[in-house]
Amino acid sequence: MPSISRRALLGAAGAGAASLALTGCMAGEGSGSGVANSDSAGRIRIDYATYNPLSLIIRQKGWLEKGAERSEQSVEWIRSTGSNTANQALLAAAVDVGSTAGSAALLARANGSPIRVIDLFSQPEWAALVRRPDSSLREVADLRGASVAVTKGTDPYFLLLQALGEAGLSASDVTVQNLQHSDGRTALDTGQVDAWSGLDPIMATAEEESGDVLFYRNLSFNTYGFLNAREDFLQQNGAGAQLVVNTYAYARRWALEHPEEAVEIFAAEAGIEPPVARTVWERTHLDIDPVPGAEQVEVLEGIGPILVDSGDVSSQDDVDAALERIVEKKYAEAAEPDAVAGAIEGD
Repeated sequence: MPSISRRALLGAAGAGAASLALTGCMAGEGSGSGVANSDSAGRIRIDYATYNPLSLIIRQKGWLEKGAERSEQSVEWIRSTGSNTANQALLAAAVDVGSTAGSAALLARANGSPIRVIDLFSQPEWAALVRRPDSSLREVADLRGASVAVTKGTDPYFLLLQALGEAGLSASDVTVQNLQHSDGRTALDTGQVDAWSGLDPIMATAEEESGDVLFYRNLSFNTYGFLNAREDFLQQNGAGAQLVVNTYAYARRWALEHPEEAVEIFAAEAGIEPPVARTVWERTHLDIDPVPGAEQVEVLEGIGPILVDSGDVSSQDDVDAALERIVEKKYAEAAEPDAVAGAIEGD
């Protein structure tokens, strides 16, 4: 089975650099070298993604910009379509802060990407195995010999591998079609594949529009939502990193206090129908301790051997080294939502 190797991740830097140029940044402003840019102390480049509802709310409300004005920071938003594209942008220094699944962050860090998780944006059940309503598939064991669409390097990919292992199967027992999330849904609904390891909100949309069925769900195989920052950004703009985490803390509190408005914004910004947005919201747990630490590392320790066995990481030593350095908890520990509330609420 093709794997996401160190070479592939490094090769993704070229795609990320192209994306950087398309977003209007001047050539030479960022590189994957780990050397910070001269203006990075006053700039925050951050992603937004449909799988991270808080990012959509923060962007729509302009909360980060309002907080940044007081500290003379500029803000640039860049869209991520999946954990894999967020990892590519982080590796290429096209973004400073990007949102991924925990498993994807570990994959990137173990393959040399200089990132650290500074906050947890949610504990979502955003991935599951999906079939068409007329399919005979009922359990994971039925996948032997089947074709499965999935986006490699994302939580649905690792959920698939873990689900297969739990059923006594391996990736070699299925035909993996590596497709971006939306293309995976299309492949399922058009009969090009037998199953899809899906991601919300595309997965919830497939349930609503096509009657597709989640035939395997397991919250423990869904890793946390990680907010990752490049190490050079943390070194050069710690104040910016703290502002991002403070803003996420404010957004989390606001969303829990205003769930109806939060769902409305999520639906509009993600381009999905309100019933779909509500389904995703119900599967997105925001009322969590956002400080990354031992609990998340323990979850990732279970993912590590899978990364090595699948060939996505060269060795367990690379995984262990990544686990030792992937967490940077001081920003979440120091999070103060009220520190930006004045700017946000106009007090």
